[in-house]
Amino acid sequence: MHMHCIDLNSDLGESFGVYSLGEDDKVLESITSANVACGFHAGDPQVMQRTVAAAKTREVAVGAHPGHPDLQGFGRRTLACTPQEAYAFCLYQIGALQAFCAAQGVELQHVKPHGALYNQGAQDSHLARAITEAVRHASASQKNPLILMGLAESAYEDAAKAYGIPFAAEAFADRAYTNEGTLVNRREPGAVLHDPKVISQRIIEMITQGTVQTISGKRISLKPASICVHGDTPEAVAIASELRKNLEAQGIALKPLREVLGI
Repeated sequence: MHMHCIDLNSDLGESFGVYSLGEDDKVLESITSANVACGFHAGDPQVMQRTVAAAKTREVAVGAHPGHPDLQGFGRRTLACTPQEAYAFCLYQIGALQAFCAAQGVELQHVKPHGALYNQGAQDSHLARAITEAVRHASASQKNPLILMGLAESAYEDAAKAYGIPFAAEAFADRAYTNEGTLVNRREPGAVLHDPKVISQRIIEMITQGTVQTISGKRISLKPASICVHGDTPEAVAIASELRKNLEAQGIALKPLREVLGI
């Protein structure tokens, strides 16, 4: 990975029917890759279609964001599921978004699991492998292989290696880290960061030094290919645009994931 090159991603397409969520159009101005909800935890077919079209217009790469079948809990509740179930519902969601991409002449770039599924797969090697296998099988229908995006140093990285799938390590712009390299629980004080300047400094350190300061002040190794900017609050829009401005001022190029990984 080129030292001064990074992808900015955000979770989009989370509206459903008459319910509108997030400020997708504003967030699309700042990011390089969009993770589009596939109808299980959020989104619906028309929202998926609109989101792919909006990303294409902005030249933002499109990724699938499969979650648990849990609309009411927004995919954030930990659900018990077998690896076979995780494989099937991920393949189903990826395939649905691939069809919307194909209809608009866009190739799907990556897959990033959502919410509780993301966290479960990061720690459970059987789940991580099932999700990765779905990514590998979905890749067979397109020219370039799909990239699996997941938490740095997690079970996803090992699964991607085992299946020969390109892997993109992800870091979070607005979240504090533990000494173990996991995210501090949202219920803990200081878990979510709000100051765009502090957030920008942390990201610049990750990109240029390959380290991040944990909530207890220790520095740990973290070299992301992509930075997640949460797009579901008005504050996040400001954070995303400020982050982009600060990174570019430091000579750090913002590129879609495929270019960052050089594939």
